[in-house]
Amino acid sequence: MRFLRRSLTGLFLLSLTIGLLAFGATEIRKAVQSLAEQEERSRPARERSFAVNAVVFEPGKVTPVLDAFGEIRSRRSLDIRAEVSGNVTMLAENFVDGGRVSRGDVLMQIDPANAESALALVRAELREAEAEVAEAEKALILSQDELKAAEDTVILQERALARQRDLVERGVGTEAAVEAAELTVNSARQSVLSRRQSVQSSEQRVTSNEARVERARINLAEAERDLENTSIVAGFDGVLSDVNIVEGGLVGQNERVATLVDDQALEVAARVSTEQYSRLIDGTGALRPAAVNVSLDVFGADIVATGQLSRVSASVGEGLTGRLLFVSLDTAPGFRPGDFVSVAIEEPAVERVARLPATALSAANRVLVLNDENRLSEVEVTLVRRQGDDVLVRARGLAGQRLVAERSPLLGAGILVSPIAPEGAEAQMAAQPTTIKLDDERRARLVAFIEGNQRMPAEAKERVLAQLREREVPAAMVERLEGRIGG
Repeated sequence: MRFLRRSLTGLFLLSLTIGLLAFGATEIRKAVQSLAEQEERSRPARERSFAVNAVVFEPGKVTPVLDAFGEIRSRRSLDIRAEVSGNVTMLAENFVDGGRVSRGDVLMQIDPANAESALALVRAELREAEAEVAEAEKALILSQDELKAAEDTVILQERALARQRDLVERGVGTEAAVEAAELTVNSARQSVLSRRQSVQSSEQRVTSNEARVERARINLAEAERDLENTSIVAGFDGVLSDVNIVEGGLVGQNERVATLVDDQALEVAARVSTEQYSRLIDGTGALRPAAVNVSLDVFGADIVATGQLSRVSASVGEGLTGRLLFVSLDTAPGFRPGDFVSVAIEEPAVERVARLPATALSAANRVLVLNDENRLSEVEVTLVRRQGDDVLVRARGLAGQRLVAERSPLLGAGILVSPIAPEGAEAQMAAQPTTIKLDDERRARLVAFIEGNQRMPAEAKERVLAQLREREVPAAMVERLEGRIGG
């Protein structure tokens, strides 16, 4: 019985399966026949449209800005050198690297003992030379008196000779007496010559001793200067750098011990290309006094200064190109010589140009213009200047028309596009907050990072900390700081 029951069940399931397969085949056949009987219908293809960012071509007067990089320098610096050698007995409290000093401040004192001894010896030599001059002058006076006396003797002897000759002529004298008188006159004349030589020797002695006095006075002035140079004073107000001496150390003559830098007379040296330099000169080749903005990136709180072009280097320099420009700064708070800064130089204004994103211009200087039906056409424009991510172009007949702000390989002439109004982007940018509120943990983290930074100038550090203590902090500064610390 069990075998029969199982056989009947299997037969029933087999029959049911065959029936279902037959029913499915019938339904498929009907569906295929119904599809074949339907009339063939064609659906019209829909043209594809691309969404693009659009900007308006608005020509006008634009002042281009030339971006460059430069180095802060001081127009006035002074090497502090020891004029005399010796031990350093005193250093000023501010005689350290970064110490600020004023004009006339005593910076360093070298042991003056040797200079004082040399000065005393020179003074003694001067007094001795002056005494020698006085003695020589007195001897000269005596020699001159002796010469006068010898000359008077000659006159008397000549008179006696004349009397003897007169007696011989009258016959009462003798030839022997005349010869004796002639010998006496000759002897007197020799005495005059001897006295003249003595006077000449006395005059030479006076001259020699006067020269000795002059040398002694020169040595005295030099000794006084050496004594004065044992005290080194500041020549002008400034900041010390490269200090390499300690109190009690030994310095040699003309050894450089520090450098005094005038941090109030700063300028920027920036190198530009020859093509850029040609846009900064006038018709006579003279450099225009263009306005310049100088900025130093300090963790989001940039140090900014203004100035103007002052001069250009006299030569290009070996192995270099372009021109080296110098910018005189009006005020430079927080800057230090050696800072690497960004320089923005205002070029002469350009007429009838429009500012467009650089992505709107092709390599062939062409732009895509939207017509009233939002179809594209290519128009050639004249590239006047590149300004970072923007370009300044000039074209005729495009005033007020819409252009594609960002080209892509999918875009070309005749393509239908869906423009996105530039007002939407501006509104989106305006909606973004410029300042944000910080919680206590986030604020403390940023403050600790700034206080622990040793390379940051004190003025900039105080400025950033003051902004971080405010209720709302600039969002750009927070983003840059957290980017530096990896948060």
